[in-house]
Amino acid sequence: MTITQLKYVLAVAEHKNFTIASEHCFVTQPTLSMQIQKLEEELDTQIFNRKKKPIQLTEIGNKIIEQAKIIVDESNRITDIVDQQKGFIGGDFRLGIIPTIMPTLLPLFLKTFIKKYPKVNLKIEELTTEEIVKKLTDGHIDVAIAATPLENEIIKERVLYYEPFVGFVPTDHRLFNKKIIEVENLNIEDILLLEDGHCFKESIINLCNTFGTKNHQFQLHSGSFNTLIKLSKEGLGMTLLPYLQTLDLNQKDTIYLREFKEPVPAREVSIIYHKSQLKIQLIEALKNVIDSVVRGVIAFSDVKIISPIQQKRGV
Repeated sequence: MTITQLKYVLAVAEHKNFTIASEHCFVTQPTLSMQIQKLEEELDTQIFNRKKKPIQLTEIGNKIIEQAKIIVDESNRITDIVDQQKGFIGGDFRLGIIPTIMPTLLPLFLKTFIKKYPKVNLKIEELTTEEIVKKLTDGHIDVAIAATPLENEIIKERVLYYEPFVGFVPTDHRLFNKKIIEVENLNIEDILLLEDGHCFKESIINLCNTFGTKNHQFQLHSGSFNTLIKLSKEGLGMTLLPYLQTLDLNQKDTIYLREFKEPVPAREVSIIYHKSQLKIQLIEALKNVIDSVVRGVIAFSDVKIISPIQQKRGV
């Protein structure tokens, strides 16, 4: 039994296809199949039911996969242990960022980070919070940036900053003439929201549940803040934006921005990683760079954190 064989088994279990798994492992399909067959012969058991389409794990195969994950994960940590001992900051570093944070935060720190740590091979993915938790759990990414708290016992969270919500209110809206808006003024029926899968949407719904109107017959969801801004300017409703998003607006559109009365509703943005993660020197380096660039951009102190986790709502 070898680590390579276990990696091949994990790849087939994930992709449920020998050809696709071989492509991800950068070997030929016959090579991958032969190694898995050797492992099955050594264990005198069948890991995969090849008659099923897509390929499925056998009952014993499921148990083998769980143990294989642990073994492969721990073997990967040997290099991390050595790097940590040497204080080396380099190598592959896989980062996931949620879609409502990536476009505004990444340009702030990426150039600084890669210039300061040229030996780091930073691989960045845009992922939903659900995808991030799964990939952290499976060891497919090392660290992520997401809205917190997540209330997940296997995930460690370290706060980077608190990002206030800002109202974007069109001229014909009932709140346009207010210089400062209050949470109690919000009505979920006239707020344009992001589509399902975005935790920022859930934060807004939680905000309205707690302080505002509790009617959830909202009319329109979109996939990007830019779309929401355009629709709002057409008079289809107001929307809420994270503070960093407002910094990208052109000067003409700033007339639609409305700050909230203190304490300002805000989201907590954290760097998160699996509790057993050993690439702490890389995580510290990333956190320090982000801290240094964000400190001069966001300076709000009196905020109220709104959870991104879906709450139970009455019908």
